[in-house]
Amino acid sequence: MPKHTHKRTKQQAWVVDVNMGYGHSRAAHTLRDLSGGLVLSANDYKGIPAEDRKLWRESREVYEAISRMKPIPVVGNFLFEALDHWQQIEKFYPKRDLSKPNMQVKQIFRMIRKGLGKHFIEKLSENPLPMVTTFFIPAFFAEYYDYPGDIWCVTTDADISRAWAPLDPKRSRIKYLASNGRVVERLKLYGVPAENIYATGFPLPKELIGGATSTTLKNLLSGRLCNLDPNGIFHDRYAQVLRAKLGPARCKKGEATHPLTITYSVGGAGAQRALGVKILKSLKSKIARHEVRLNLMAGYRKDAIRYYRSAVKDLGLKKELGTWVNVPEHESRQDYFSDFNEVLKTTDILWTKPSEMSFYCGLGIAVIMAPPIGSQEEFNRIWLDYVGGGVPMNDPRYTDEWLEDWIESGGVARMAYNGYIEAPTHGTYRIEDLVLGRKSEIHPLPLIV
Repeated sequence: MPKHTHKRTKQQAWVVDVNMGYGHSRAAHTLRDLSGGLVLSANDYKGIPAEDRKLWRESREVYEAISRMKPIPVVGNFLFEALDHWQQIEKFYPKRDLSKPNMQVKQIFRMIRKGLGKHFIEKLSENPLPMVTTFFIPAFFAEYYDYPGDIWCVTTDADISRAWAPLDPKRSRIKYLASNGRVVERLKLYGVPAENIYATGFPLPKELIGGATSTTLKNLLSGRLCNLDPNGIFHDRYAQVLRAKLGPARCKKGEATHPLTITYSVGGAGAQRALGVKILKSLKSKIARHEVRLNLMAGYRKDAIRYYRSAVKDLGLKKELGTWVNVPEHESRQDYFSDFNEVLKTTDILWTKPSEMSFYCGLGIAVIMAPPIGSQEEFNRIWLDYVGGGVPMNDPRYTDEWLEDWIESGGVARMAYNGYIEAPTHGTYRIEDLVLGRKSEIHPLPLIV
């Protein structure tokens, strides 16, 4: 992949993540303009005390190991369900007071009282800009150790557990930037004051949106719909609506701007990577005939990249590697996120577990959902189905058959359009405006999503 350059901006805030998995880091990477391109990881920064690093590393290793073991019958499920129960999201209905701290919150604050995060907040306090964190624990650090600046916490799923709110939410000064309407209401049940909750939507990449009045997003969607509606069924049925929302028809049969492209994304823990090979095997003939292009996004894991490249060669697709089947390698995590955004410009279908990537349906990219891993992903799945931007996968061994039927019928084009219309899109701009105290040009986010 090409090396990406990003225009440096003046630092106006601290953007903080934790590099456990990709969800929190992906959101932070999108918000990097606030911090002049700099993203700090609270669990991996220059000068972090050895004891802090050890605690963070052990928690990450346990989570990733259990996530990768989940497909193992009996033992994998047992271990993962035990971990998932620890961070469980309670049923939303009936609405009730859920402000009582759970075991996870109590454990986090036990570690904070012992000094976890103190050094990190002392370093930030030397230049007390607003702190924008995409994970709740750094927000707890900041409040507990009296960080002098504002504390903003960006949520990264369609519903969140009690762990996102501190011990005493009613007295907290943490301000939440909520990914959707359900999270807004959930935070209220956890005792967070309404005045500390802002509905913004998940921060999606600027390079795929273009701005408040840009046509970038519409142009990318229009090109995508050419591939996803080869028989014109969706275009004919919704011609009037499409003209009103996207402008005059820009697509005629046989005039797509890029090949039909599927991107399969593996999570940070590396779970479900075998699913990518099943998809590759099923689409082998179409790839060889240059009818479909497949991107296998293995993230920053060298072992997963080797695994996929080996599978491509074993299937006799060596000549197509790098053109019709891509397994990109990245120099850093930040390069991975930038590369991923570049790949999404010509992606028609995003195949992924319902992680934070569920929100990317707002870009007008149809989502095929792999099985969820964890309760938060189960709620993401429900949300994605609710907005009509994605559906659960069928048997991956027969992808070439069922996916072709879905595309030929215009159904996948409908999913792409539904996501664009129903899901939050301009969250990045809303967040920037709030943090910097600017009047926003972006319309308010409807609470229903």
